Amino acid sequence: MRDTVYFLVFDDFIDWGAALALCEIRRPGEWRVQTVGFTRQPVTSMGGLQVLPDLSLDQLDLDRAALLIFPGGHQWEHGHGEAAAAAAQRVYAAGAPVAGIDTGVLPLARAGLLDDCRHTGNWPGHIGLHAPEYAGAEQYDATVLAVSDGGVISASELGSVEFAREVIRTLDLYNATDREHWYRLFKHAVPPPWFGGETAIAA
Repeated sequence: MRDTVYFLVFDDFIDWGAALALCEIRRPGEWRVQTVGFTRQPVTSMGGLQVLPDLSLDQLDLDRAALLIFPGGHQWEHGHGEAAAAAAQRVYAAGAPVAGIDTGVLPLARAGLLDDCRHTGNWPGHIGLHAPEYAGAEQYDATVLAVSDGGVISASELGSVEFAREVIRTLDLYNATDREHWYRLFKHAVPPPWFGGETAIAA
């Protein structure tokens, strides 16, 4: 049963980029979100939140993996992430999607997962600058803030709402109409017709 979304945490990970996506994953009550560290030692996010990982990367349950999310963080620009790239490859090979936002797209590039799919990032040239093995420049789409293609979700540092929308679509959390209402609400502050003080998105 693929019922678990894994979220990688490490010192100074960017805690706001994927926060909206994580909230929407948990809203229906049908999905588990588990934090994953390089080890089981506590880490502190860029915003100062201390997180004790539920498990380490080598403990991922590939049979239960519904999605693996890589948040941004300065460490990705300094050559780190071999273990993360290997985990991305394992999860993807097991048939589950993977996702990266901000510099969190770099471990996906190092895993070779951006070479043959449409993807985006912070700006053209950024991925190749920090991931020399990246061979997907022709697939880079600078016209979008987030995109999902071939089981890979990628997003710019400015695309947290768009990233959440792609996660929602990938996990099929709401019906297509409600997904559009959700996006218009969080992106443009346009409430859905049923809005009455609380967001009530139907399952």
